[in-house]
Amino acid sequence: MPAAVKNVWASLAAYVKGFSAAQRTIAILVVAALVLGGIALASWLGKASYAPLFTGLAAADAASVTDQLQTDGVPYQLTDGGATILVPQGSVYSERLKAASNGLPSSNEGGYSLLDQMGVTSSEFQQNVTYKRAIEGELAKTIMAMDGVQTASVQLAIPEKTVFVSEEKDPTASVFIATKNGAQLTPDQVQAIVHLTSAAVEGMQPTDVSVVDSKGQTLSAVGTGATGSGADQAADYDQTTSKKIQDLLDTTLGVGNATVVVSATMNQNTGTKTAETYTSPTTGPVALNESSSTEQYGSGSGAGASSGATGVLGPDNIAVPNGTATTGTGTGGYTNESATKNNAVDHTTETTQIPAGALENQSISVALNSKAASVQNANLQSINDLVSRAAGIDPTRGDKVAVAMMDFDTSAAAAAAKALKAQQQADQQAQIWSSIRTVGIVVGALLALLTIVFFLLRRGRRQEREAVDLGELDAFAGDTFQLPLAVDGAAERGAVGAGDAPTVALPTLPADEPPTEVLTSEDISAERRRQDIQALAERDPKRTADLLRGLLDDRAPV
Repeated sequence: MPAAVKNVWASLAAYVKGFSAAQRTIAILVVAALVLGGIALASWLGKASYAPLFTGLAAADAASVTDQLQTDGVPYQLTDGGATILVPQGSVYSERLKAASNGLPSSNEGGYSLLDQMGVTSSEFQQNVTYKRAIEGELAKTIMAMDGVQTASVQLAIPEKTVFVSEEKDPTASVFIATKNGAQLTPDQVQAIVHLTSAAVEGMQPTDVSVVDSKGQTLSAVGTGATGSGADQAADYDQTTSKKIQDLLDTTLGVGNATVVVSATMNQNTGTKTAETYTSPTTGPVALNESSSTEQYGSGSGAGASSGATGVLGPDNIAVPNGTATTGTGTGGYTNESATKNNAVDHTTETTQIPAGALENQSISVALNSKAASVQNANLQSINDLVSRAAGIDPTRGDKVAVAMMDFDTSAAAAAAKALKAQQQADQQAQIWSSIRTVGIVVGALLALLTIVFFLLRRGRRQEREAVDLGELDAFAGDTFQLPLAVDGAAERGAVGAGDAPTVALPTLPADEPPTEVLTSEDISAERRRQDIQALAERDPKRTADLLRGLLDDRAPV
């Protein structure tokens, strides 16, 4: 190992040995936290990112796909009750292509691809059923492409064609929708599903499509369309009309001075209305076609029939030419005229589909706060007219509007306002205490960290300075200095021999002074050090001052 590395390790070991018990505990905790954090970060970074391979799989398809993944040695995860398979991000496309080459998932195959599997010997019944399954599969795929739709199933009921027009029936469809978690179909999406399905089948009307979701809710019923139930329609109308009138009254009378209740009755009957109208042209009759015919028989006299004359048959089938008798004389005649004229007449045929949800009648009740100054100065008839116009009141339909002034009970509102204010104050206090607690924790942690850093820096500085001071003093270790102390050699030898520390005998003091003090080896060493410092001060005063200043700074109290 290089000498520089050895010196670094030695310095680090000496630095760690100088730690106190508390410092060592904190250092161990910090090192452990760093190690555990590094391990957790490395495992998180090394963890593969999973992505969906297939979603909405049937049980058989999921089993086949997992068998393929096990054969390829690709890790996978199952979610959504086994209907969704997750694989590492880098293996998604390759495994999806392998599954497609093996015909997986087979349950999702459908649509017009079924027609490719038909043989020449297929019967007419098989062809009709396969064609219907193909349309159902294509519709299901298209519906599943919508946002929020996880799976979809379409069932078509197409009646057989017949030559009897009066016995023909319209086709119907049933659509089952399973939405994703937390998703819900909007009315516009339901309408889109209904019209998409009805437009794909010949002769199917939007009212012939039924849509049901996975929760058992009927989103569109046959005969009523995707308009919802009667209760939903009435509730939506009540809410919309009430909000419109409430906004009008809040603007004119002030917020909280009026309340509105709307009760509407909807007609749930559906049907078809056909009307035919005949009108004559305003500019006079216009002949489309005209025909006339005239028949005339003339009169005559004579004793015989003229040559080549024609006439009517008489008695015994004898022709009588033009009224001229074969014998004798006579007179007579016949004329017949007829005419046919067809004039043009305007003919209008109007067919109307009557959906469910038509408004039969409505009742609106408006209550005004009589204590409000804006209400006291208001005209009730004007308010009645405004409400009638805003709601589209039709008296011939049976609509009614009632406006009345009364005292409002504000105790509940006052209690709610008081409770709300108390809750807001409690939330503010809780937020303040939470902020104080957070600041206290942060300040305490910073103080603890600063204290630890201060002690570590001071300890390192003290060790560094003591090493420098000793080095400076060791530089004068070879010099000798005379101590003004008389050392008794015999006493010292005797003390050393006895195993005690050497002593120095001071000069005898007068009788009235304290007894002679006996110095130990530590005192002698300190005295020598003082003598060395004094000698150093005499030789290099500036250097001695720097050393003493460093010692004083090192021993200064915190």
